[in-house]
Amino acid sequence: MAVVTPPAPPAPGARAPRRLRPSGRPRGDLRAAMVFLIPATVGFVVFYLVPAVRGAWFSLTDYSVLAPPQFVGLDNYRRLVDDPLFWNAMGVTGYYVVINIVVQTVVAVGLAVLLQRMTRSILVRGAALLPYFVANVVVALVWFFMLDYQIGIVNVLLGKVGIDPQAFFGDPALALPTIALINVWRHMGYTALLVFAGLQTIPPQVYEAASLDGASAWRQFRSITLPLLRPVLALVLVVTVTGSFQIFDTVAVTTGGGPVDATRVIYLYIYDLAFAQLDFGYASALSVVLFAVLLIVALVQLRLLRAGESDNS
Repeated sequence: MAVVTPPAPPAPGARAPRRLRPSGRPRGDLRAAMVFLIPATVGFVVFYLVPAVRGAWFSLTDYSVLAPPQFVGLDNYRRLVDDPLFWNAMGVTGYYVVINIVVQTVVAVGLAVLLQRMTRSILVRGAALLPYFVANVVVALVWFFMLDYQIGIVNVLLGKVGIDPQAFFGDPALALPTIALINVWRHMGYTALLVFAGLQTIPPQVYEAASLDGASAWRQFRSITLPLLRPVLALVLVVTVTGSFQIFDTVAVTTGGGPVDATRVIYLYIYDLAFAQLDFGYASALSVVLFAVLLIVALVQLRLLRAGESDNS
């Protein structure tokens, strides 16, 4: 029978052991965490939560800044149901999101795979991220001049190969895809970096076993890479979809919503209502609806892509 020896009492003058919380962490860790969280919490409350609550309140009022807000209930929401400009803006935004997400995701995944398999140079990998560090307005201006109908370098090169100049920003059929591809060029490096980080978590032994079984590179990508990247791709899609719905500056700099409202996205319409027409109540209602749409889209994406699950075990 084993004999349990009680712990020896502490020596005279020795410090008592530090008491731990039930979780096993020192009590001081919680205080330190709270200190670090206070600045972020204050910033979130002041710059996000309070404006969001005020916006929700303004959506129930008739408010033009020039007079106190007058409560009108759900009139602004009833108004948007019969607003053709709102539905046109939502349709244009949805079309932009589809183009941007499909092209950007495919290009980013391909670029990330190439960066992983063809080079280990940090310089080359960093170069893919350079467009992301350029401001949206600067990118829009540069491409606006490069794609100009008369003097743009792109149309000059097209003319040299026998193709007529294209009105990239003046043709209703080309304007929105052109803006989408501009933003794909700017953001694909950042998106590829997220996918590349996910690729680093896949054990190389999985690919080695697949190679021994005779699996081709395409079969390995389809059966190994994509399933194991599911959590990362879910994050990428949520971030890119949310950002795509908020497209504004590129449209404002290049087309201003034209031609013939072909690029009037929802953010531009909200901006025009609020700051050009001073109809802050109706603009706030559209903002609340957009927030609800983004929340639903994000939840559906996470559900369908099973973002909390991974095949990497």
